[in-house]
Amino acid sequence: MVWIFSGPGQVKETGDGKKKKGDFGDIELSEQQMEEFKEAFSEFDIDGDGTITTKELGTVMRRLGERPSDKELQAMVDEVDQDKSGSIELDEFYQMMASRISENNKIKKVFNVFDKNNDGYISSSELATVMLDLGEHLTEDEIEEMMRWADKDGDGMVGYEEFSALMSGRNRNASLD
Repeated sequence: MVWIFSGPGQVKETGDGKKKKGDFGDIELSEQQMEEFKEAFSEFDIDGDGTITTKELGTVMRRLGERPSDKELQAMVDEVDQDKSGSIELDEFYQMMASRISENNKIKKVFNVFDKNNDGYISSSELATVMLDLGEHLTEDEIEEMMRWADKDGDGMVGYEEFSALMSGRNRNASLD
């Protein structure tokens, strides 16, 4: 059985396994993914009412060591609250997770453009090559500065996790575990 997102907040089961285009591309979730996401949703839905409120989101985020403000929590809920109920329902949570998968797929494709030798890392020479292909004639110093900025662990290469954090705007000082 395959679950397809056919629009905002709409999850439909298809028996034929055919993909249907959703609002953000062709994202299929397997039964296993659906179950994992449902379990994660249940962890956030502390009172078990079928919704995640900003208060519940804050509680879980604090358990994870984060300290988001009330304004940040509201923005997180608002981002996925398609029916404007003020909370996140399971279908909206699935939509959010499918969207994250889609974003990660796009980031991986861009990473692969830079990772010319497919070793899982971007070297300064690979960065220079791609920048030149894009019409950017950068000096060696400029390339090295870009590498230092993106290379969080200091190994002289930019791995996928470092690249993903950079592309998705995650805090460069946050752990990449």
